[in-house]
Amino acid sequence: MGLEEKLPSGFILSTVEQVAGWARKNSVWPATFGLACCAIELMAAGGPKHDLARFGMERASASPRQADLMIVAGRVSQKMAPILRQIYDQMAEPKWVIAMGVCASSGGMFNNYAIVQGVDHIVPVDIYLPGCPPRPEMLLDAIVKLHDKIQNTKFGVHRERQIEELERRALNPLPLVDDRGAVR
Repeated sequence: MGLEEKLPSGFILSTVEQVAGWARKNSVWPATFGLACCAIELMAAGGPKHDLARFGMERASASPRQADLMIVAGRVSQKMAPILRQIYDQMAEPKWVIAMGVCASSGGMFNNYAIVQGVDHIVPVDIYLPGCPPRPEMLLDAIVKLHDKIQNTKFGVHRERQIEELERRALNPLPLVDDRGAVR
């Protein structure tokens, strides 16, 4: 539009929502909840080869009050479920959850009364990460996708509209087409 030539160098044009989204996505502090073999791969992702610090996540918090991302790595037993929920409730808002591994996502091979058949029965899950156990590269990919989700999350009234739109799409994933082929 020619506006860039009229501004002195060193000026950046953006919105408050974009700057806040950028800041939030680059300062995610995970609360690791390693319960089984997936926790080994989670630890490997924090090591020097994969280096979670590149994503602003070098501070893995043992305190849920200082964390905003819960990574549930492994199977969740029925006895552990209330503790998982308590930790989730103590986390700072806004908060996100990654279900790491097939056991956390769907109970995995443990189809019995002692294992929760998916951590989404206890806490809302943002990203499901398949695999038994998933590789650290897969966890990094899930984190990049979560960063994109965090970056594009709206604020205030716009966020409520965005949530309503996502819920509407989840209930009706296919676009409605009338007799003439027009999308409604």
